[in-house]
Amino acid sequence: MAAQWRAYFDVKKLAVAIAGLIAWVLVYQILEPLSYFLVYDVMGLSRDSHLGNALQFFIYDTPKVLLLLTLIVFLVGIVRSYFTPEKTRQILAGKRESVGNVIGALLGIVTPFCSCSAVPLFIGFVQAGIPLGVTFSFLIAAPMVNEVAVVMLYGLLGWKIALLYMATGLTIAIVAGWVIGRMQQEEHIEEWVTEMRAGQPLVFEQKLTFSDRVAAGKSAVKDIVGKVWPYVVAGIGVGALIHGFVPENFMASLMGKEAWWSVPAAVAVGIPMYSNAAGIIPIVQALLGKGAALGTVLAFMMSVIALSLPEMVILRKVLKPRLIGTFVGVVGLGILTVGYLFNIMI
Repeated sequence: MAAQWRAYFDVKKLAVAIAGLIAWVLVYQILEPLSYFLVYDVMGLSRDSHLGNALQFFIYDTPKVLLLLTLIVFLVGIVRSYFTPEKTRQILAGKRESVGNVIGALLGIVTPFCSCSAVPLFIGFVQAGIPLGVTFSFLIAAPMVNEVAVVMLYGLLGWKIALLYMATGLTIAIVAGWVIGRMQQEEHIEEWVTEMRAGQPLVFEQKLTFSDRVAAGKSAVKDIVGKVWPYVVAGIGVGALIHGFVPENFMASLMGKEAWWSVPAAVAVGIPMYSNAAGIIPIVQALLGKGAALGTVLAFMMSVIALSLPEMVILRKVLKPRLIGTFVGVVGLGILTVGYLFNIMI
């Protein structure tokens, strides 16, 4: 009887999920025409006005990005229920470098991670005997190529830019981790981390039902979307101002292909900034629309997300300054290479 009730509730939840997906698609389809109707018909603003363009940008992009985030974060939350931090350590433990760098970077996409969890994850990886370079491939990929960044890039700039960013971000994570591993920097981990006893017994994970995994998806939406929505609104607000009021091609003189210094300047400006994908990507969209070069903008975005000053401060608890400097230098060089490469090719 209990099994029948569980099956009934699983079917009911599946039906509710399908109905919710249909409603999501219908709402998503009407957002753009609704934004034009509200701004140009209801408010009576001119299609050629700066204010009208800015408002239409904001009214359309804000719900669009939030809808995309809610759906993808829910799905990724279900996927992440299969990849807990403990299981991630088990997968990476014993993997050699090269292969381990690739697996670590790929796991970084689907494993729960934020700057505040960098220290416990790093300690757990060291205890499991995971090579330092593999650990860095994971730590670079996790914040840089996360679902928030990919979804917002897809929603604002299209799937080609989203895939381009994912591919370059993973490449930087893999190569930078491999380089750091080759440099033999283990002595620059804080002593208290290396002295912690390894080989602690693994925690047996409870088997999750379909309902449990759906609940994990809902929890991910509550945790992630609930935290980043103010950044989404603020970022789109700044992007709307740039979109509506900054003259066409103005940014080309500052962040264009011809300005050789624009890529290192973008990285230097991006590192000390405190932001995340939700806040920075709408600004990236507006910069591209005003003539900024793709490579320069990608370099700026990557430096903000992957090399933020707050994350460096947190990692200082487990890494000595020389290793942090090596991390910033190697990843920064990779970001500069990507910036110049795409400015030349595109």
